[in-house]
Amino acid sequence: MKTLSTRILEEVVALPAAALIYAKRLLHLGSRAAVDQTLSRLARRGQLLRVGRGLYMRPLETRFGRRTPSVEVVLNALQAETGETITPSGAAAANTLGLITQVPVRTIYLTSGPSRRLRLGTQTVELKHASPWQLTLPGRPAGEVIRALAWFGRERGPDLTSQLKQTLSPETVQELSSARGRVPTWVAEQIAAMMARA
Repeated sequence: MKTLSTRILEEVVALPAAALIYAKRLLHLGSRAAVDQTLSRLARRGQLLRVGRGLYMRPLETRFGRRTPSVEVVLNALQAETGETITPSGAAAANTLGLITQVPVRTIYLTSGPSRRLRLGTQTVELKHASPWQLTLPGRPAGEVIRALAWFGRERGPDLTSQLKQTLSPETVQELSSARGRVPTWVAEQIAAMMARA
């Protein structure tokens, strides 16, 4: 008879390479306690990677050996599994937009889900719960503008507006305009100022 470890590994191999593995997904193989213990044991042996509390992934096999999946792969898997919105923090957005030159030291993402930390090899990724307006337009330059404004705050908004008016495309300004109803008044005012100067 196959051990629980063997049966879990067989299930895991049948999943897509970037799939998240967690106990609830494997309860048809054994009790919650037994599955939890086995997943933990497989992670200690290096057969699985523990990326967060109760969350595991298969290590990627390359010609150089096993490695941890990239942050993007893990976050995409987490979004697909949980339905959360996850997007880079305001500091990262400010860097992408050229508003600051220093790269943020900590890797922080905003999420509609609970705050938590993920461990990806030697890298720690922090997920911080954010209000819905800060998650507006994920993956879009207009959304990055909103998150950068939120990060800098109300006081510095006018300075940012004058900087951004030089670089934003008309399409991004239009997209920002359509999002004004979803953001606080002070952010909507900054967007209106960008439109007036566009």
